[in-house]
Amino acid sequence: MDDLRIRAAVAADIDAVLAFWQAAAEGTSISDDRAGVARLVDRDPEALLLAERGGELVGTVIAGFDGWRCHLYRLAVRPDHRRRGIGGALLAAAEERFVRLGGRRADAMVLDRNDLGQAAWRAAAYGPEEQWTRWVKPLPAPTA
Repeated sequence: MDDLRIRAAVAADIDAVLAFWQAAAEGTSISDDRAGVARLVDRDPEALLLAERGGELVGTVIAGFDGWRCHLYRLAVRPDHRRRGIGGALLAAAEERFVRLGGRRADAMVLDRNDLGQAAWRAAAYGPEEQWTRWVKPLPAPTA
């Protein structure tokens, strides 16, 4: 894996990241659009980590830290590059970021139907907390 490079995303990466998520991360959700990702990169420039090999985007993870909790989102590896340590390298970089910032526990959102994703998280020593259910409410768009 000596040619694997992990770096923080910049604004110029946003379109490539969104296209990557469509292909490698079961699509996108309500906040996974150009404006949403731009806000993330602007607000926390080290949160969106990219894995590149040979100049190509092969993996992503969002390592969000709000000053209290560490949240992992969008761990995705290009299908033809899976099982080569890319996901593990991204998680290691995210966890190093969390430790550096004072985080004490990381959590991840994993779709119930994503068996492959669940296996990857278990392999990285993460486990589900059965007592929790995620509750969500879409918010209205801001008015100008």
